[in-house]
Order: sequence, then C-alpha cells, then structure tokens
Amino acid sequence: MSMIKVENLTFAYPGSYHNIFENCSFQIDTDWKLGFTGRNGRGKTTLLRLLQGEYEYTGSIQSSVSFGYFPCPVPDPEQLTADVLEEIAPEAAQWQFLREFAQLELSPDLLWQPFRTLSGGEQTKVLLAALFLREGCFPLIDEPTNHLDTHGREILSRWLQRQKGYILISHDRAFLDSCTDHILSLNRSGVEVQAGRFSDWLENFQRRQQSEEEQSQRLQKEIRRLRDSARRASDWSDRAESAKFGSGPVDRGFIGHKAAKMMKRSKAIEARRQDAIEEKSALLRDRETAEKLLIQPLTYHSRTLLTVQDAAVCYDGRPVCEPVRFEIQQGDRLLLTGPNGSGKSSLLRLLAGEPLAHTGTVTLRSGLILSCLPQDTGHLSGSLSDFARQHQLDLTRFLTLLRKLDFERVQFDKPLESLSAGQKKKVLLARSLCEHAHLYLWDEPLNYIDLYSRMQIENLILECCPTMILIEHDRAFQERIATSRIELLP
Repeated sequence: MSMIKVENLTFAYPGSYHNIFENCSFQIDTDWKLGFTGRNGRGKTTLLRLLQGEYEYTGSIQSSVSFGYFPCPVPDPEQLTADVLEEIAPEAAQWQFLREFAQLELSPDLLWQPFRTLSGGEQTKVLLAALFLREGCFPLIDEPTNHLDTHGREILSRWLQRQKGYILISHDRAFLDSCTDHILSLNRSGVEVQAGRFSDWLENFQRRQQSEEEQSQRLQKEIRRLRDSARRASDWSDRAESAKFGSGPVDRGFIGHKAAKMMKRSKAIEARRQDAIEEKSALLRDRETAEKLLIQPLTYHSRTLLTVQDAAVCYDGRPVCEPVRFEIQQGDRLLLTGPNGSGKSSLLRLLAGEPLAHTGTVTLRSGLILSCLPQDTGHLSGSLSDFARQHQLDLTRFLTLLRKLDFERVQFDKPLESLSAGQKKKVLLARSLCEHAHLYLWDEPLNYIDLYSRMQIENLILECCPTMILIEHDRAFQERIATSRIELLP
C-alpha cells in the first residue's frame, strides 16, 4: 500500500488567467480502484498529467510510485504488436501477455500482427495489458471505453475487477459502477474523494444538493424576514428620534432611550441577516446544472423515410458484415449494435450518402434532409465563429447551446484545437442540434461526454422525439433511448 498526497495544488496553463486547480488538497491509496469523474474541461486529464510531472505547478504532489498512462503513444505502429508490448513492459514475459490476452478475449495471433492493423478496441486492450504488466507502475487510465463496443466494455470491466489499483476516467455509468470502489470527483468548489461505487457517490451528491437547496430556500425566507424587521425597527427609531424635537410636552429622555434601543435591535437584526447571507453563500457551491436542450426536427410528408434492403458495406470487394434490412419511420430511434469491426460506422456513412461500395439497396425518400454527427473530432480547427459560419449555423443559438452544455464563456475565444476531447464532441453535438433535419445520424455521440451532458441529451431525445439512427455503447443510454435495434454480424 502507498499513498499519493496532493497539497495546495494550483495550476493554470501558460498564458491563461484561469486556474484549472486552486489550492486543492487530497490523498488517495494506490490499492484503490478509483473512478475519476467531473464535467468536461474541468481538468481530469490535466490532473493525470500533473501526477506524471508534465507541467509546472505550485503546491506539492508526493508519491512513492511511478505512473503509467493510457493511452500511451506508440512511436512506430508498423512494429509487430509483440515488439510494441516489449517496449512498454520490458520486464514481462510472453506467457504473461498471453495470459492477459486470454482474459481479455484477444487472439494470441495478434502478437505477430503489425500494431496498426489491430482494431481500436484490440489496441485498447493490448495497451492496457502491457500497462498493468509494468513493474512498480500505478496505472492512470483515461477514457478506455471510447473504442469498445458493449461486449468489449463488459470484458474490460471484468478484467479490471481482477486488477489491484488504478485511477480510471470514464463517463460510462455502468462501467464505472462495475470496476471502482472509490470515486474522486472534480466539483466546482474543489476535489472530493469518497468510498463506494459511482452510483453511491451520485446518490449522495444529489441528496446533499437537495438538502442544501432546501436549506438555501429556508435561509432566503429568513433573510427577507430579517430585512423587513430591520427596516421596521430602523423606521420606528427614526420617527421616535424626530418626535423629540416636535412641539408639545414630551419625555425626551424616554423617547431617546427607546430610539436607541430600537436602533440597537435593528443593528442586531442586520447582523443576523448578514450571517444568514454568508451561510447561504456557502451552500450549493457544487451545484451542477443541466439546462433543458431543444432540437427542432422537420416533419416529412410520408411516414417512411428510409429503406435498407440486404445492404452491407464492402471493402476490397468483400462485405464487412452480414446483409441487413430495415425501414425507418418517423419517430423511430434505431440503435446499430455489433462488435468492433462489424461495419456500424461504415453503414452510417453509407446512409449519409458517402459513395461506399456495398451490396443491396439503400433508398432515401426524395428531399430528405439529414444531420450527421461523426465519431471523429480530429478535423476541428479554427474558432467557434468560423465553425458556425462554415456550417451556416445561427451563431447565437450555437453558442447558447454550448453554454447549456457547460461551456464557460472564456472558452468561446479559444481555438478548437485547444479544447478537451469532450468539449470538441459538444461542438459537434451543438452543430447537429442547430440543424433542422428529418433524420439524425449520430455515431457514438457520448464519447468523452460528461454525465450531466449525457442526461441532458437523453432528456432532449425523449422529449423532442427526433427520428434517429445511432451508434452508442453506453448501456444506460441504450436502455432509455432505443426504440429498436439492428445487430451487425461480421
């Protein structure tokens, strides 16, 4: 067992006036399976990099372990996978890699294939196996589920349950619940560490917020009552003081005494009101808002929008999956499922109109307007205003949607390249939400997206009922959103 102690950590990126962390202190045990959560852009990946000593900061970080980070770079993807693994974990024997491969349901033959030929899910599992085989290494795992299908996430979850200790960043609620025993959350006011699963932390967090909300409302009423009492006492004191100098016989000593007493009472009431204001200001500092999102889908004159008959995308003249057939009608939300490499994204691109070789037929109704949300965000560059202009978006509505998705105003002036992965995905989401379309094609919309934004998107879809074809592996999202499913089999 070893402790990682962080004391008075303060950090801001060079040239920025905004502190990502300010006087943060906490400690964690390296035996913990620690889930790490927080809104996009709040500094989760930054903190992992600070632990590794990549940036200068004030405060202190003390640890007796070395850190290993996933995803780690692979300088030469043309190398055989066995050679890549040996460079990452030189102390490990081949039989150890094969043992981990078996538990992760990977074929031993992958060792002798060039690393670049592995699917994204296979690369994820391979690199994690090597990371956990490094001697004296405490793993820092950053969003490992983004290239894994639903079954792959279940395999990885079971495998992580058998490991000793790590820090895991993920926004997949079911995944976090299954393989963590502590939660570290980056809240608005600082860092919080709690024992238990993610669902335990979330329930406690929401219960605390509800209690603070009720207390805040009670204090607000008390502040108004005290303000009115103080004003009445002050008014009486002023009138009494004026009466001393009026015409006619008066007991000026008695009136002065009463006026002073009322003024003293007024000041005491005001002091109590200030105490209540300070108490109220200490509440709800970590309140997370998830404002209501809206989308305005178009209504088509025919119930049926799209028909697919025995279609499969082909590469090198061969179909990548078994042919599928389905029909999309207005209000449908079709979920495409299947293992990595079964052609889900390719089928979505085919439906979007890309000229991909395929079998069967795809028939879109005349005049059908589509809105497509791609999985990849690597093409984003330039400013938000340039992006809005390029895609003919209403800039005010576009920025309003980003604000509702927890973008800070200071981020509006940053180049898209400098945004976090989750913030980039929110840019693509906001673009699609701005577009009026008959059919929305979304490819893994929740990759890197934080919990509260996931709930916003779920509620939006359930309330506005757009017609959609989606690829998404978040099990909680699947269960709430999908009206039907099609499984692609390789």
